Parts: sequence; C-alpha cells; structure tokens
Amino acid sequence: MKKLLLVLVVLPFFTLPQLAVANEEIHLDKAPIDASNHESLQRGVRTFVNYCLNCHSANYMRYNRLLEIGLTEQQIKDNLLFAGDKVGDQMKVALNKADAKKWFGVAPPDLSVEVRARGADWVYTYMRSFYRDSTRPTGWNNAVYDKVAMPHVLYALQGEQEFDHETHQLKLAKPGSMSVSEYDTLAGDLTNYLAFMAEPAKQQRNHLGWFVLLFLGVLLVLTYKLKKAYWKDIH
Repeated sequence: MKKLLLVLVVLPFFTLPQLAVANEEIHLDKAPIDASNHESLQRGVRTFVNYCLNCHSANYMRYNRLLEIGLTEQQIKDNLLFAGDKVGDQMKVALNKADAKKWFGVAPPDLSVEVRARGADWVYTYMRSFYRDSTRPTGWNNAVYDKVAMPHVLYALQGEQEFDHETHQLKLAKPGSMSVSEYDTLAGDLTNYLAFMAEPAKQQRNHLGWFVLLFLGVLLVLTYKLKKAYWKDIH
C-alpha cells in the first residue's frame, strides 16, 4: 500500500509536461487589466492578430466574440481577417506544427487560455523582458522565462535590451520605434486582450453576480418578515 501511494505521488512529476516558471529574482509588474476598456481591447486584438497569430493559434476563440468589445462585423472583416476566414471561424494559424517544432525546437502553444494558466502579471512582464543573448538559437532570451524558444517579434517596436545577471536588471541598449511608455502601453493592451480571450464571459458573469446578490438580499428581507409573521402569535 505504501509503495502504491509513493507511485501515485511521484508519477505526475514524470508524466506531466514540465512548465517553465518565472525567475524568482524578477519582479512581476501589475498588468493593466480592464475588461470594460474596449479601446484597449481593440488595440490589443490588433496587435495579437498582426504579431502573435502568425505562429500562435487561439482555437478556443472565435472572431465573432470581438463584437463584445465594440467591433462591428465589417470592422472585423476589414481589419482582422486576412486569410479568407469568416467572422464565425476560430482564430486558427496556418503554421504547421511539425515545421514550427523544427524551427523553434517546440511548437508555439495555443494562447487561448494563456493568461489563466500563467497569470496576467506574468504575461505582461514577459512581453517586456526580452533581451539579446548570442548563446540562444534565435539570438533572444527572456528574463522571466529563461532559455525561451520564442524570438522577440516586437523588437522593432521595443528595441533591444541587455540583461545584467548579477543585478537581474534590464537596460535598453538600442531604442525601437516606440518609447518605453508607448511599448508598455502596447504590452498592456495585448495582455488585456489575452485576459479577455481567456475568459470572454467573465464580465457578464460579474454583472450577473451583482443581480444575484441583490436578489438574495431582497429574498432575505422577505424571508425574515415572513418568519416574523408566522411566529408573531407564539410566545
């Protein structure tokens, strides 16, 4: 029996895929998550489609859910559909997984629920923590995710950073087309959209929750009054 319990405890460490964890020396910045900010979400999905959807799929997300962030079907067709997809289609990628694994060493993961898996702060900090590393095949590494296989696809916008391994600090060595604050805003908008994509119905659930609490509050008052009416003649 003891051996069986030991096997059950140890087995997950050998069968489950090993997930990369954040470098404990790196502080995770607070992500500017606001599901009610439709302008931010619209900017975020534009960045996602133009830079992320080339390699990463989002198979649990459909384009028509973008109607919930204030876009019209025509805007989706004109600005976000580039491969003959329909508004009701999933956000799939044409990249072959076998080719991706050959080029990057691992197939890019689906990003549908990435924020739920890692947390918004992790994703936000990760997108701002790439730095040049000549020892890596892509020439890039990440202070949050050491030995990351993904290249820095936004480097032309952010610029090139250097990482001090002693102080665990990043320093901008070569500016990009955006200022630091502008790039932080772009990373924040992208993370905001990824958070929305991970839970598109979250805001609706939150609104519904307030109505449920209000209903339960009214029901409590009525129940209390009913109880008093039933017991008023009993001493």
